[in-house]
Amino acid sequence: MDFKISPRIEDYRRRIGHFVDSEILPLESERASFDAHGNIRLDLLAALRAKARSEGLWCLQLKPETGGAGLGKVGMAVFYEEMNRSIFGPVVFNSAAPDDGNMMMLEALGTPAQREKWLKPIVDGSVRSAFAMTEPAPGGGSDPSMIRTRAEKRGDKYVITGRKWFITGAAEASHFTVIARTSDDPRHGLTAFMFHKDQPGWEIVRRIEIMGPEEHGGHCEIAFDGLEVSEDDILLGEGRGMKVTQARLGPARLTHCMRWLGLSKRCLEIAQAYAVERHGFGMRLADRESIQLMLGDLAMRIEVGRLLVMKAAWELDRGGFARKEVSMAKVQVANVLHDAADRAIQINGARGYSADTVLEWIYRYARQARLVDGADEVHKMVLNRFLAGEGRQFWTWPVAEAEAG
Repeated sequence: MDFKISPRIEDYRRRIGHFVDSEILPLESERASFDAHGNIRLDLLAALRAKARSEGLWCLQLKPETGGAGLGKVGMAVFYEEMNRSIFGPVVFNSAAPDDGNMMMLEALGTPAQREKWLKPIVDGSVRSAFAMTEPAPGGGSDPSMIRTRAEKRGDKYVITGRKWFITGAAEASHFTVIARTSDDPRHGLTAFMFHKDQPGWEIVRRIEIMGPEEHGGHCEIAFDGLEVSEDDILLGEGRGMKVTQARLGPARLTHCMRWLGLSKRCLEIAQAYAVERHGFGMRLADRESIQLMLGDLAMRIEVGRLLVMKAAWELDRGGFARKEVSMAKVQVANVLHDAADRAIQINGARGYSADTVLEWIYRYARQARLVDGADEVHKMVLNRFLAGEGRQFWTWPVAEAEAG
């Protein structure tokens, strides 16, 4: 098994790392850099985005014909991790959720006309986007088959009614994809519709306050009351909404993990640096066995997460679905992110609990990781289904073709 990355990917990783160190990290220590919701101020973001674009570090995850670098999921695993050593990093490079997943979804599934209309402005950075699927109970959450928002065809239009909530980025988004029910068929009852924020028939009911810092545009509750969408703005065709959700959420779960590994490593870096400089009771914290055990354990668990992410990325790049691999990575990395922040705060003491470091920001943010894009328990149930169906084959390796001669 070859874990080497290409010189091209390494060059991007190095350049991203330098940009994060020199341009983004210094902003984190200035409270004036933050907006009211705990993210980077929009005017600062615009300046950084322009600089990242000028240095060729923009939308690298996309295909060259779409405006990206075409580095595949393995390349993404390398440079997303590097980007998210800063809490502001991914959005600077146009690689943050939810735009990131929406762009890859539209790139893969949109018609040429749809990509021009709905994708290109997101790639350009002129608009933000949102993906509206999750609903209040008894509607759909982790189980899309429970979706109750409906779209009724009237002439050449579909009229949408229903409610969504915890829709990330909605307050700043212009381009939306909404999953609605067009029939009661258990397999082909959902459809993905695209609409613009200026279309009538929908509204943001509230921006839901959350425990942690927010992405730009927050997490919103949305009501649909007669939104009209044309047939041209259906993604992949009527009744193919489940396919759209699978194509959208599978890779997005993995890109979350890629970014979370960067935050986990940042927590470890902050803890290491403080342990080296802080003395107490006649010795450095770094020389205490209890601290060494904490740091060593975190380093190992982060590396386990990196290997699971890279295996899933490799499987996706070779054309597989990587369902098992993504679920394993999601559970592992979500938990190690939480623990990395928790232990780094413990090592830093009161300093870690304060806003003098980004640890408290990461800690509040990290709790959502075990919930978004499928709770831990859902992914473990998925893994058990594979185990029950495959038995010992659950752990097989792909076998290469025999060499000729």
